[in-house]
Amino acid sequence: MSFPITRHRRLRGSAGIRGMVRETVLNVLDFIQPIFVTYGTGVKNEISSMPGVYHFSLDTLKAEVDEIASLGIPAVLLFGIPETKDAVGSSGFADDGIVQEATRLIKKWYPDLLVVADTCLCEFTDHGHCGMVHTHTVDGVVHGDVINDASLELLTRTAVSQARAGADIIAPSNMMDGFVQAIRAGLDANGFEQVPIMSYSVKYASAFYGPFREAADSAPQFGNRKTYQMDPANLREAVREADSDVLEGADMLMVKPALAYLDVIRTIRDQFDLPLVAYNVSGEYSMVKAAAQQGWIDEQAVVLEMLTGMKRAGADIIITYFAKDAARWLRG
Repeated sequence: MSFPITRHRRLRGSAGIRGMVRETVLNVLDFIQPIFVTYGTGVKNEISSMPGVYHFSLDTLKAEVDEIASLGIPAVLLFGIPETKDAVGSSGFADDGIVQEATRLIKKWYPDLLVVADTCLCEFTDHGHCGMVHTHTVDGVVHGDVINDASLELLTRTAVSQARAGADIIAPSNMMDGFVQAIRAGLDANGFEQVPIMSYSVKYASAFYGPFREAADSAPQFGNRKTYQMDPANLREAVREADSDVLEGADMLMVKPALAYLDVIRTIRDQFDLPLVAYNVSGEYSMVKAAAQQGWIDEQAVVLEMLTGMKRAGADIIITYFAKDAARWLRG
């Protein structure tokens, strides 16, 4: 049938009808709120490139967690800024590390709030890379190669220490080959076979990470991460990466970033039946915030449209710095 018998606008005529036929619905249970924890006392410092996002010391953390829990957000993703850094990121797998201590506190305050621990070394290494490196100097310029297999042992120790501290989900973001298999084996050998792995399966070497690197103090001190994070031009490679993680024991898959990679989210959704996570990253957040502060866009409308697009593309879960705002807007 065609016009005039078929009139598509009939199903758009009122808010009630539009709501009844809506195909994609956002829910607060879709969201994970990232948190940055650091050492010190009395610290609640706004990150200059991420308005509304803060560094929290452990003594100021509870107010933030109280707010997240009160909004019904089911999970937080923890990133830690350590007191000291070294070549192997040892504070990342220390039992008294900042992420481990924050995890224990959050689970004490809110046992049912899920703690997702980002498992990487870049915040904890003095060189800012996600694994061990072999460095050499040529004409006064430092060059380095990330050592894949030796890094797996350190990443596994980090994951086990996070699980021991009470993390509900381990989320390895390092993009080393074989990281899911190594971490799964390490968790299982230490009695954490019930702790799931949310793998950063498809993580691109993206320009959208700039504000995060300020937030996490994790910019590489030399070179870049293009030898282990993916080329933004590649889609078929994303399927290969996700397939490897499924075979190695991942429980959830992730695509990062989200906004410029909706086609990748859709492709991974169509290829695999594991829960799929989209990471709405710092650059995506900061661009919207900057435009909203200039009065150029309606922040609420843009954010909810953007998050709906990620879910429509196939994401089951969305990690977003907008989680608290979105939860409030959905209530309203």
